[in-house]
Amino acid sequence: MGRIAYVNGRYQRHADAAVHIEDRGYQLADAVYEVWSVFGGKLADAEGHFARLARSLGELRIPEPMSRAALTIVLREVLRRNHVREGLIYLQISRGVAPRDHAFPEGDLSPSVVITAKSLDRAASEAKAAKGIAVITTPENRWGRCDIKTVGLLPNVLARQAARERGAGEALFVDEMGLITEGASANAWILDGDGVLRTRDTQANILRGVTRRTLLDVIAEAGLKVEERPFTPEEMAEAKEAFITGAGSLVLPVIAIDGKPIGGGAPGPVAKRLRSLYIERAKQTAI
Repeated sequence: MGRIAYVNGRYQRHADAAVHIEDRGYQLADAVYEVWSVFGGKLADAEGHFARLARSLGELRIPEPMSRAALTIVLREVLRRNHVREGLIYLQISRGVAPRDHAFPEGDLSPSVVITAKSLDRAASEAKAAKGIAVITTPENRWGRCDIKTVGLLPNVLARQAARERGAGEALFVDEMGLITEGASANAWILDGDGVLRTRDTQANILRGVTRRTLLDVIAEAGLKVEERPFTPEEMAEAKEAFITGAGSLVLPVIAIDGKPIGGGAPGPVAKRLRSLYIERAKQTAI
């Protein structure tokens, strides 16, 4: 059976799924999205993703298209119809369809809802984590509201493409103060020379990562010291370990930055331990 997508109340073949040409998500990036990791056919970090979705919609004044309970049912049905046990599920909600105009359309407008799911090869993901990835840095050039998870991701696209062309797995944005903000699709972490885990605080212009939030709880339970404090590319290069976090990457060790090896140039024990602990937590709490 081919893949199935959910579009505005209908389950249909992925190849046939479409939105109206004047959907504001398509024309103006007037839309938000969320991505859940899926373990055993269940949604990982569900509460955090639902809460962030509600916040993003609220910040853009897009009405919630359905209750959380109803949305959970639809998400699970998309997983069931696609036979996804291990993978990712993607949700996008736009303001809806209206004649193109930058200002909000007048009158009632029904938000557009799109959901897709895909399976992942967990063995391949673990092999990638065991090897670690290299990252590059790029100047921060995104808009000033990266705390909203919108589909307006062109700077992220260009950054990730630059990383691919240089043989790296992620690009990290660096602000005007020379500090790393976050990656194109992940939050950034280091284990500094004092043995302290560090990641950028969410008061900066970064996304409030759900995986990041869960990992902070995991770190606390593990008795490790952590500080929400920024760091430079130079500090990352000199760190004992480094890694990134996100729904797709989970906890992924970083072994080089801009061609400079980090630590011994291989995934460190802390990053590997945190990946294991996070996956264990995600499986136990998935719904």
